[in-house]
Amino acid sequence: MIEFNYEIDFKLTNEKSTSSWIQKCIQDEAGSLGEINYIFCDDAYLHKINVEFLQHDTLTDIISFDYSLGRKISGDIFISIERVRENASLYNVNFDNELHRVIIHGILHYLGYKDKSDIEKKNMREKENKCLKILSKI
Repeated sequence: MIEFNYEIDFKLTNEKSTSSWIQKCIQDEAGSLGEINYIFCDDAYLHKINVEFLQHDTLTDIISFDYSLGRKISGDIFISIERVRENASLYNVNFDNELHRVIIHGILHYLGYKDKSDIEKKNMREKENKCLKILSKI
């Protein structure tokens, strides 16, 4: 089950197709869907979580808490819409593209993909792009 929660004045344009897309990406990686909660928020909300739970005094676009058991994917994914908007502008991509990249980024972490080294970052970007292509077909 995938749930979308909103702590700010923002709403996904199509929750149903976004859920179908996320499930397809999970299945393509030999995972199964558990319980995923997306919480869309602002910088202040996410910063507070970053400081309180991770002891990081910085802004970020996403924080995910992984509750997966094996390949059954579950967790809470917090996304700052303010950071996504700023990053879309910074990287010169449209907002929806950047938002979907961040949405699937958290899922890919749950599926075991990392992004610390250059090689891991390259692999993560390739997986994100693969999932974004799937989205264009849904």
